Amino acid sequence: MNREPVSRELFDEVMVPNYAPGNIIPVRGEGSRVWDQEGREFIDLQGGIAVTSLGHAHPGLVGALQEQAEKVWHLSNVMTNEPALRLAKTLCDHTFAERVFFANSGAEANEAAFKLARRYSWEHYGPEKHEIISFKNAFHGRTLFTVSVGGQHKYLEGFEPAPGGIHHAEFNDLDSVKALISKEKTCAVVVEPIQGESGVLPADPEFLKGLRQLCDENNALLVFDEVQTGVGRTGYLYAYEMYGVTPDILSSAKGLGGGFPVAAMLTTAKVAASLGVGTHGSTYGGNALACAVAQKVIDTVSQPEILKGVNARSDKLRKGMMNIGERYGVFSEVRGAGLLLGCVLTEQWQGKAKDFLNAGLEEGVMVLMAGANVIRLAPSLIIPEVDIEEALERFEAAVKKLTA
Repeated sequence: MNREPVSRELFDEVMVPNYAPGNIIPVRGEGSRVWDQEGREFIDLQGGIAVTSLGHAHPGLVGALQEQAEKVWHLSNVMTNEPALRLAKTLCDHTFAERVFFANSGAEANEAAFKLARRYSWEHYGPEKHEIISFKNAFHGRTLFTVSVGGQHKYLEGFEPAPGGIHHAEFNDLDSVKALISKEKTCAVVVEPIQGESGVLPADPEFLKGLRQLCDENNALLVFDEVQTGVGRTGYLYAYEMYGVTPDILSSAKGLGGGFPVAAMLTTAKVAASLGVGTHGSTYGGNALACAVAQKVIDTVSQPEILKGVNARSDKLRKGMMNIGERYGVFSEVRGAGLLLGCVLTEQWQGKAKDFLNAGLEEGVMVLMAGANVIRLAPSLIIPEVDIEEALERFEAAVKKLTA
């Protein structure tokens, strides 16, 4: 059924004003290109913020969705379903995990992870051992619990009182963790292998190894938030493999469904046992449609040639953006891993990331911000080389106009 196009103004009339979307409304996508209501074409380096891991309208994902849509869409968790079981088995086969819990978003996966960490410690050590150590500038979601564990007060302001028992150390500073951790009270340390929202800041390998050792010494669980870094984003299926540090609990979402809402919490059998029947749940968690799509995503992304291709694309994109930065004096470095990159603005352009984003849109390329000082790139893991080259040309045209 054809419908009349809607305008951006309708957002202000009918939507809660917690977002401030731009004027462009994409209506169609194919691969790494999208088209808006007026037919203007854009090369997508946003990837829905590291979500559309295989681009738009990927034939394999469309096929998986259509096939499952003709079978079963949804069942309550009073019973299980085949796509959920297959996906859980696949995730266990490809990772350290022995047990999986499905949810719908990264925040829900993290909520489950934090609840499990507390429940596990409560069962094994008692109620006093409930404290969680996270990191300043971390981001773990928008529920009250996850936003409290996250280290950015701006997201918590106006929603207090926050859940207690949460402390924030300095990212990449092991001594700051040593000052907070204790065998008597700490149940978990929660960390992003790469802090995405606060500027694409990679953890130092020795820092993560130190966290693993501290957790082991203090009978605490190590939780990796891989909502943004997981599912091939760094050139590894999950970033913990890149660092050689295995967590006790891992959260996954975003790229897991390639754009279809799905999330997972991965853990060991020993830790998972603390979430017994009735302790936690999710109505849509393990939805058959979502799991069928996610299965196709994992089957595709886990192929060695795909992961190898991520690093090749990363090198091309990183070098191209750094060359632009040097030519126009706009970037001091390009950091990150795989296809999660942050282009750090020079001192002259600090605070102007939104200007670069808007200038890019005018030239037909979609980029992201990670704070006001970093341009973030998180395109499809299989973005064609020609699209990268053209995106760089378009972005350079935008930078040239902006700096003229």
